[in-house]
Order: sequence, then C-alpha cells, then structure tokens
Amino acid sequence: MTTKLSENTKAILLLTAPLTAGGSKSSIKLLSLGEYKRLALHLREIKRQPADFLSSDAKKTLQACNLIIDENRLQSLLERGFQLSQAFERWQSHAIWVVSRADADYPKRLKQKLREDAPAIVYGCGSKELLDTGGLAVVGSRDVDDALITYTKNIGKLVASSGKKIVSGGAKGVDTAAMQGAWETGGCVCGVLANNLERQTTNRSNRDLLLNHKMVLISHCDPSAGFNVGNAMQRNKLIYALADAALVVNSDVKGGTWTGAVEQLEKLKFLPIHVRSTGSSTAGLDALRAKGALEWPNPSDADSLEAVFNVTVPSSNSSTSPQSSFSLDPDDNMGSDEKVVPDYRVSENSSANNLIKEQKPDPVTHKSTESLAKNSPPSDQAPDELLFAKVSELIQPLLTSPKTSEEVAAALNVSKTQATQWLNRLAEEGSIDKTKRPVRYVVKGG
Repeated sequence: MTTKLSENTKAILLLTAPLTAGGSKSSIKLLSLGEYKRLALHLREIKRQPADFLSSDAKKTLQACNLIIDENRLQSLLERGFQLSQAFERWQSHAIWVVSRADADYPKRLKQKLREDAPAIVYGCGSKELLDTGGLAVVGSRDVDDALITYTKNIGKLVASSGKKIVSGGAKGVDTAAMQGAWETGGCVCGVLANNLERQTTNRSNRDLLLNHKMVLISHCDPSAGFNVGNAMQRNKLIYALADAALVVNSDVKGGTWTGAVEQLEKLKFLPIHVRSTGSSTAGLDALRAKGALEWPNPSDADSLEAVFNVTVPSSNSSTSPQSSFSLDPDDNMGSDEKVVPDYRVSENSSANNLIKEQKPDPVTHKSTESLAKNSPPSDQAPDELLFAKVSELIQPLLTSPKTSEEVAAALNVSKTQATQWLNRLAEEGSIDKTKRPVRYVVKGG
C-alpha cells in the first residue's frame, strides 16, 4: 500500500483526479488525458516536472505553461490540497495504492504498450508485481448462460494450472467466471476495473486473494467512481496491454467487448485475439473472425496452451503500437533528480540500431550518440548504457515465451551477434532467464 505520494504524483492527482472522497467534487474542469499529455510534454521541453507546480518557484512554472493550459485553471486545481489529503486518507483505509506515470513502479506494460496514452494515474490494491507478468485476457458479455459460465471457468482453471495469469475486467458474467476459475485453482488474477474499486477491495471474496498476493485490482478511474461508458471503453485497452493473448468468449456486434476487440484487431494489435470455437456462435464472434480473429484452439494442457501465446501479430501503423513507433513517455524520469533526458525515437520499420542514429544530443556531453558511436566499439561490444536501458524495454516484452537469439534479432531487425550480446547481459543481470539445450531466453517466471 502507498504510504506516501511522490510530489509528482501529488501534482498529477491535483490536476487530473476528481478527488471525490466524502462526496466532494471539483467545480474546476479537470485536465483530460489529452490536455495532461500536452502539458507533460511541454514541461519536459522546458526542463521542468509536475512537482515544480508545488515548489516555491511554482508561479514561474505556471506562467511558463500558460500557453498550453490557462494558468488560472491550473492554479485552481492545484489549490485542492485539502481534498487530496481527505481522498488519500480514504484510499489508505481501503489499502489502495496510487502511482503516476512519473513513478518508477508504474506498470511497465502500460507504458510500453500505450506510451503517452497510458493513464496519468493508476489506482490499485494488491500486488503490483502481478501487473507485469502477462497472461491471458478473457473478455465477453455480462449476460451469458450457465453453459458459457462453466466453459469460461474451465478456461480460467487451465490457465492457472499452467502457471499463467488471467486478466479480465471484473464485470459479472464472463469476466468474473474466468477469474473465479483461476483463483479456485490457486492461480493469480488481475482485474482491470472501470468503476467501484473501493467497493471491490472490501469484498469478502477478494480480501484473502489480495492479502495472499494472488490478485491485483487496478483502475484508471477514481476509486469511488460509478459506471461510465467512456471509462469502460478506456479500460479495454488496459486489459489487452497487460496480457499476452486474448480470448473473446461471447460478443454482440456492439458494446464494450466488441469495440475493444475490434480496436485491437484493426489498430493497436498488442496481442493475438482468439474467439471461442465451440458451441453456438454469435454474430459478434463471426464478425470478429471476419476481421482476423483466430479460432481458439481449445488447449487441454499447459503445452498446448503455450501455442496460444506464440502467435505472431502483424505490425500496426498505429502510433501507439510498440512495433510501429517508440518514444520516451512524457513523464519518464520525472520522478528522478534528472530533469533532462535524451529523446529516443524509432520510426516505422526502423531497427533497434536506429535508437543510436536518432538520439538527440546528450544534455551532459552535448554530443549525439551517433557521433559518439563513431569512436565507440563495434555493435558486438558493450552498448551505451542509455541505449541498453531502452533496448531492454523493447526486448523483454518479446520474451513472454522462450525465444532464440535469432528470433529476437529478427524482431528487432539487428544482427544475431548484437541480439545475443544484449540477451546475455540481461541474463547475467537477472532480468531474464536463459535455458540450455537448446538455448532460449524468457522473462522471469515465463
């Protein structure tokens, strides 16, 4: 549980969160995700961070941001300190933790997949470590018959017995059935909620799972917020970003399940989307097949389930796709003492080596990595530390299932020698596991 908020997180909460504890509501319009994104980028450009809004020099920061967001509006939002203290006290009483994109323990998968569109604030209860372990997303309609409830529970049981996690939306029907099947088998679950996080943390059936690190519940919405269609739609992105593969059990040609699956198939392409292949089909499942969804292969054991996670997803042209572009999140490193960080960009079809070519001048040496690279060892020698840190963020999401250095090299469009060197270093540092006979690399616990 969060016992203290970072100064950056305090500022982001004041600017973007309703802070509705005790029935209090702000009369000032909160910053939308788009507005906050523009503000965060501007702060980075002027070498400041959200915490500067709360410093003794806050007036200058407000004035410097006036062209992005009216400084009077910012000031009014920042004056809600008493509301924040009340809200935080209530969150603590429910064992709810809070992280912002400026915090080091913000879920890595959300940043890697959603980039600057990741929620500015994430609220949660339970083990944060579960958020970055992948798993199977199971989604579907709320109103389904007993046969589909049983079917979905069995999916959850298989996933749990195979040592993987269920990720779902926590709604009644398919979501709850998948999670129940997993936890009844001793597995781990992640519930991504669109409303009522506070209520779920006090639910008796969730309490022991949360305490025993078998469940994590998160939400991008205020913990006491009620249902909202827009929040539910945004929640879909988070479910898919936290998983490695997905199964749509049931869907109409409308609603949140349909919209979220179509967005993945046509735009984001974070992971392979499967649809139920047994029993009576629906118009929604048929339409998803037509859009490229895969038939669920009905695995019966851990080995056959593994094939579900080894499907290659075609790259997307979406700016948020990890395969089409990479950019440092506007809030990255805001929680550290360094306020100036290099800006990496990889354009579409670029290789990981282009991180070197497209890096802006280093703020300390005032030299670009491209110029430094001319006097550096060849690519099969130790890479620059900053480059290696960013490359490792690209490599690890590829290793949710064991892969060879050749497979990683092909995915990153680099030489096998370079990929092997990066992989061996990650293995030596304990970030990934390396198996022998044959040699494969995989994330911890993968």
